[in-house]
Amino acid sequence: MHDTPIEDLPPAAPSPRPRRGLAQRLLARAIIGFARLLTGARSLWRGCAPTGRQRIYFANHSSHADFVLLWSSLPRALRARTRPVAGADYWQRDAARRFLIHQVFHGVLVDRECRDAHHNPLQPLLDALHAGDSLILFPEGTRNREDGLLPFKSGLYRLGRACPQVELVPVWIANLNRVMPKGRVLPLPLLCTVTFGAPLTVAADESKEAFLARARDALLELAAEAD
Repeated sequence: MHDTPIEDLPPAAPSPRPRRGLAQRLLARAIIGFARLLTGARSLWRGCAPTGRQRIYFANHSSHADFVLLWSSLPRALRARTRPVAGADYWQRDAARRFLIHQVFHGVLVDRECRDAHHNPLQPLLDALHAGDSLILFPEGTRNREDGLLPFKSGLYRLGRACPQVELVPVWIANLNRVMPKGRVLPLPLLCTVTFGAPLTVAADESKEAFLARARDALLELAAEAD
């Protein structure tokens, strides 16, 4: 993502959330039930409580199922206003994926392949935040098959600067990369945990590098607790 300034962008007009039909609601419940059954997922609210505060939940990223598990771990009232951020190149490939991301998860898609210098890839996220939604974001920007964390992209910092009222909550997802390792057709039933840490905000005089290092450390501290 490029670093076009966004602090002075006007807020988007809030738009009504589209209502899910019966089929979409039933499918969402089935996905949530399957995710919980397969992973035995535990939600550990260590640094904050599951309240209605507007938030960006930022997490480690090792699988396409990461946001599904995190989204499923939220209480229903929070899940209804929380939208996963995902790559358009993956979720627009076929009709089934488009149906899931738009109609079931109500995701926010980011065009990672656009080369237009005037295109701001964060604008869909800003629109969602200005409309009052919370987001699920993976600041590494891509799946990480190794231990630890890849360097963070600048988007989390820029969103925190543009929307200082939004809490930035670190979330560590443990064991999901072992449930569905690369190359495996069927998942392995393993216990996963989703640990929510203490919210962060971007300090007024904090540099991008300093904040991203602090956000990365917050995730790694949660990882150490999960081991």
